Amino acid sequence: MRISHFFIDRPIFASVVSIVIVILGAVAYVRLPVAQYPEIAPPVITVTGQYPGASAETIADTVVAPIEQQINGVEQMLYISSNSTADGRFTISVTFDIGVNLDIAQVQVQNRLAIATPRLPQQVQQIGVVVAKSSPDILMVVNLFSPDNTRDQLFITNYANIQIKDVLSRLDGVGSITVFGARDYAMQVWLDPDKLQSLNLTAADVTNALQGQNVQVASGMLNQPPVANQLAFQIAVRTLGRLTDPDQFANIIVKQVGDAVIRVRDIARVELTAQDFSTNSYLDQQPGVAIAVFQRPGSNALATGQLV
Repeated sequence: MRISHFFIDRPIFASVVSIVIVILGAVAYVRLPVAQYPEIAPPVITVTGQYPGASAETIADTVVAPIEQQINGVEQMLYISSNSTADGRFTISVTFDIGVNLDIAQVQVQNRLAIATPRLPQQVQQIGVVVAKSSPDILMVVNLFSPDNTRDQLFITNYANIQIKDVLSRLDGVGSITVFGARDYAMQVWLDPDKLQSLNLTAADVTNALQGQNVQVASGMLNQPPVANQLAFQIAVRTLGRLTDPDQFANIIVKQVGDAVIRVRDIARVELTAQDFSTNSYLDQQPGVAIAVFQRPGSNALATGQLV
């Protein structure tokens, strides 16, 4: 006897079985995990940083290797990959198993990074290494340029950093933002090697002078207790802190030999210009900046793209 005939001949039994199946399905519906956008790709935690002036090989040996040695083996990690570029940037991608708590994974990676930080070059530590929940693949790119070429890349980069970058970073689903072809403002000190040699100076001497005389200090207060004759007001002392003008940097004293004073302007040219000229961004042969948007793990690419 076929199974279909069995239920046809017994309609009451078939009805009871159907009702039981419906009840079990209703119970399972409210208890089983259901996601509108289920995770397909493994989540990724990225570690990014900069080592200005270093080659890709130097970054891989002195920065990436110590960090990878500490992060490797973190709980529920699948694999780790990294890349270093000639412009001084590095990215380490730590891929975890699907379903891992990314907040806990980020904390674990941050703790491992803290162990490796003392072994990193001082310049890398000063700039900082960032740990973020972000996919290493670019979701989309927003190009910003001046159609009539009335604004240079310095102006466009500054506008992007002030008006656009922070707004995009707050959007739901955005993991991180990177500006390609950026021309961030910086005080450039162009050293003359011949003058340095003639005055028996090195680039390290200039760097130490700049770091030592371009600082923000707390100068204290006047008439702060305890004093013999207490006056009516306490006055905070304001002093010149960090320098902002090229002439101020040019007047920094590098070395003093007897009555002679060697200043930065005697051995270098100082100007306020872009920090980096190694990369450029173009759209239809128009110079500008490219704002790359990286997706946050667990978000939907289409929904994030529409928000952008």
